[in-house]
Amino acid sequence: MTMAGYGLGRYIVRRLLQTIPVVLGVVILNFLLLQMAPGDLATVLAGEAGGAPKEYIDQLRQRFGQDQPVYVQLFNYLKNLLVLDLGYSFRQSAPVLDLLLKRLGPTLLLMGATLVVSLLIGVAMGLLAALWVRTWKDHVISVAAIIFYATPLFWIGLMLILVFSIKLDWLPTSGMEDVVAFHEGFARAVDIARHLVLPTVTLSMFYLALYARLMRASMLEQRGLDYVTTARAKGLTERQIITRHVFRNALLPVITMAGIQFGSLLGGSVVVESVFAWPGLGQLAYQSLFARDFNLLLGIFFLSACLVVIVNLLVDVIYVLLDPRIRIG
Repeated sequence: MTMAGYGLGRYIVRRLLQTIPVVLGVVILNFLLLQMAPGDLATVLAGEAGGAPKEYIDQLRQRFGQDQPVYVQLFNYLKNLLVLDLGYSFRQSAPVLDLLLKRLGPTLLLMGATLVVSLLIGVAMGLLAALWVRTWKDHVISVAAIIFYATPLFWIGLMLILVFSIKLDWLPTSGMEDVVAFHEGFARAVDIARHLVLPTVTLSMFYLALYARLMRASMLEQRGLDYVTTARAKGLTERQIITRHVFRNALLPVITMAGIQFGSLLGGSVVVESVFAWPGLGQLAYQSLFARDFNLLLGIFFLSACLVVIVNLLVDVIYVLLDPRIRIG
C-alpha cells in the first residue's frame, strides 16, 4: 500500500470514529422527541377497536414496554442497538430490521437515480449558463432553474401522473413494478426502470435547479481568479482552461452541496414515495408515523442518520481526490 493510500485509510477510519457520537446523539434526540409526541401505539389500537377500558390500554403499554420510565426505555433501546436489535414492530408484526432491509433497496434506487440525474443535468445547465453568461440562453436556464426550485414536489408529481400516465399512457402511475405481469430477468429490470422514471424526475427537479445555480456561480467565480489569467498568458485555449482547470475547481462546491442535501433528499423521498406509492423507507415512515409505530420510526431515523453520515464521508473522500491542495494524514 502506498503512503497516500495508507493516509486515506487512516482518514476514513478517523472519520468513522467521529461519526459514532453524531449517530448516538441523533438516536437519543429522536427517541426523546417521539416520547414527547402525543399518543402512542396502545391508544391507537384501542381507538381502532372502538374504545377500550383503561386496564386494557395499560396492559398494551406493559406489553410494548411503554409503562417504564423514559430513561429505562432509552437505556434498553441503546443496549439493544449495540447488537443491531432495533426492536419489533407490533403494527407490522415483524422485526424492525427486516422491514428496513426490505424497504432500503427501493429507496436507495430512487435516491441514487435522483442524485445521478440531478447532478448531471444540474451541472450541465450551470456550465452552459456560465459559458453563455448574460445572453438569452443564460436567462432561459436561470428562469427554468428558479421555476423548478420553487415548484412543490407533490404538485410536480401529480402533474406528471396526469400528463404521462393518464393522458398519454406512456408510464405507470404508481408502484415499483407490475406485480401482475410476473416479469423476470431483463424484462423485470425494464419494468422497474419504467416505474422509476416519474418519481426520479419529480424528486430531481428541486435539486438540479439548486446544482445549476450553484455551478453557474462557481464557474463565474473561478473564471475570474488569477490562475485563469496566468493560464491564458501561457497560451492555453479557452477550452483547455475550462476543461483542465475551471470545471474541476467549480465542481467542488457542487459536490459538497450534494452531500449536505442528502438528508433533505431523504425527507423529499417521503413526499415522492407517498405520491407514487413507491415501496421505500419514505412511504414506510409516513405509514408508521400515523400508526404511532415508534420502534419502526426510530429504526428509520437511525438508518437515515447512518446513510447521511456515510454519504458525507464519501463526499469528503471525493473532495480529497479532486482537490490536490487538501492534505490528509
